[in-house]
Amino acid sequence: MGTTDAPAPPSTPAKLTLPTLTAMVVGSMVGAGVFSLPRRFSEVTGVAGALIAWAIAGVGMLMLAFVFQNLAVRRPDLDAGVYAYAKAGFGQYLGFFSAIGYWASACVGNVTYWVLIMSTIGAIAPALGEGDTALAIVCSTAGLWAFFFLVRRGIKEAAAINRIVTVAKVIPILVFIVLALFFLKPHVFAENFHGADYAGSLFHQVRGTMLATVFVFLGVEGASVYSRHARRRKDVGRATVLGFVSVFCVFASVTVVSYGIMPMSEIAKLRQPSMAGVLEEAVGTWGRVFVSVGLIVSVLGAYLAWTLMAAEVLFVAAEDDDMPRFLRRANAADVPVPALLMTTLLSQVVLIVTAFSEDAFDFALDLTGALSLIPFLLAAGYAVMVALGRGGAGPSPGAGRELVVSILATVYTAFLIYAAGLKYLLVSLIIYAPSTVLFAMARREQGRRLFSPGELVVLAVSAAGAVVGVVALALGWISI
Repeated sequence: MGTTDAPAPPSTPAKLTLPTLTAMVVGSMVGAGVFSLPRRFSEVTGVAGALIAWAIAGVGMLMLAFVFQNLAVRRPDLDAGVYAYAKAGFGQYLGFFSAIGYWASACVGNVTYWVLIMSTIGAIAPALGEGDTALAIVCSTAGLWAFFFLVRRGIKEAAAINRIVTVAKVIPILVFIVLALFFLKPHVFAENFHGADYAGSLFHQVRGTMLATVFVFLGVEGASVYSRHARRRKDVGRATVLGFVSVFCVFASVTVVSYGIMPMSEIAKLRQPSMAGVLEEAVGTWGRVFVSVGLIVSVLGAYLAWTLMAAEVLFVAAEDDDMPRFLRRANAADVPVPALLMTTLLSQVVLIVTAFSEDAFDFALDLTGALSLIPFLLAAGYAVMVALGRGGAGPSPGAGRELVVSILATVYTAFLIYAAGLKYLLVSLIIYAPSTVLFAMARREQGRRLFSPGELVVLAVSAAGAVVGVVALALGWISI
C-alpha cells in the first residue's frame, strides 16, 4: 500500500497511489471536526441555516478542490501545493506567509485532536475534564511526542497506517447516520427547523457556522501538499475531488440528522464529542461508547496525516530557500525530522495556551480555520492568474471554466475571512508576524537583502496587526 511494486531502497521516497492519496485527503478531513458538528451547529443555527451553510461551504470548498486539481495539472512542477502556489503568484514573502499559515493551522488543528480525545475519556475519568485540565495536558503531551517518534520512523509506514485507519474510522460515522435516521423524530426535526430563540437572524446563523465548516474541510488540499510523493501526478487532482465529495456527504448528513434526535438547545449544551451525546439519546449508553471509540481511532488517524503534511510544507519551503537550511534535512527514511520537531513543538505550545482559554476545543478549532484562510486565498488568487494565462502556466483550452472556478473560490475564501471576524485575524497575525524571523534567517544564509520595499509593507502591516492583537488580549478587548 502506497509503494511501488518492487521494494524501494531506504533512501528512495515512497510513491503514493491514487487510493492512498485519496485516503490521505479523507483521513485529513475526517478527524475531530465531524464528531463536534452537532453541538457546533446547534449553538448558532437550526436546520434551515445548516442547509444553507452546507450549500455555501459545499460549493465554495468544491471550487477550492477544483482549484487544487487544476493547479496540480497546470503546474506539475510545483510541489507542496498551498505554499508553492502562493509563492509562484505573489512572491517569496507572501509564499512564506502561506507556508507558515498552513503549517501553523495544522499544528493548532493537531491540538484540537488531543483536547477532544481527553474530553472523550473525561466522560469516565473526570480528572481529564473537557481536555483542558493539568492532567489532560500532561497526557496530551505524551501523545504528541509518541507520534513524533512514530512518524520519524518513515513516511511509507505512516502513510500505510493512515490508509488503514481511514477505512476503520469512517464505519462508526456511517453507523451513526443510519441509526440517527432510524430514530429520527419528525416533530423534533420540525421544531429545530428555523432555529431556537438565541440563534438570531438567518444570516447570523449561517455566518456563525463558517469557521466550523472550514475546519472540517481542512485537508481537501492534502494530496496536493504531498504531491512530490505521488506515483502519477494526475492522481493528485483525482484524489482531491474524490476525497472531498465523499466527505462532504458525510459531514452534511451528520449535522442534519442530529436535529431529529434532540432539541437544538439541548444539543448545544452537550459536552464534546457531541455526536456521542446525540447517539446516546437515541440508543442508550452503548451509543456514546461506540462513538467515543470511533472518535479516538478517527482522531489519531487524522493527527497522523496532519503531522505529515505540516512537516512536508516546512521541508519543501526550506528546499526552495524560503526557510532556514536546517529544515531541509531528512533522515534515511525520507522524513524531515527538524521540520517534524518544529511541528511538534508548536503544537506543544498551543496545547499549553488552551489551558487558559474559555473553551479549549472551540478556540483551537476556530483558530485552525482562521490560520488557513490566507493560504487558501492566495492559492485561489494564483489560480485566477493561471486561468488568465499568467503565472507561468501558459494558455489552456479550458481557461474559461478554470477562471470561473478560481474566481468563485477566491470570493468564497474572502467571505470566510469576513465571517471569521477581527478577533481571529488578529490572533492569527500574532503567529504570522514573529515567524518572519525564519524568513530573515533564510535570506541571511543566502547573503541576500532581507526585504524588498513591497515585502517591508507586508511586514509592517502584519507586525502592526500582531501588536494590536497582543494589546487587545492584554486589555481584555478580545479573549481566547
